[in-house]
Amino acid sequence: MFSIEHDFDATVITLVDDRAAPLSEDITVQAFEDCITVEQYDPRRDDVIRITFTPGQIRDLAAALNLPEGVYRLGGRGKADKA
Repeated sequence: MFSIEHDFDATVITLVDDRAAPLSEDITVQAFEDCITVEQYDPRRDDVIRITFTPGQIRDLAAALNLPEGVYRLGGRGKADKA
């Protein structure tokens, strides 16, 4: 299950683990103009872990999810070419 909210300066997506136990903590993705953050609460550390991506890194990640092993570079039209 997930929710999408449009705030003033970001789009916020929350991913909820609603499967059988043990449940994972919710993951929050915030898309700003200049970066994308992914956050998840870590109960062992009692802290929120944050990873910050550039828009280019997110494009590369999205492309990589559908490709076999290898080293790639995205071309001008978002097409992945082997490097």
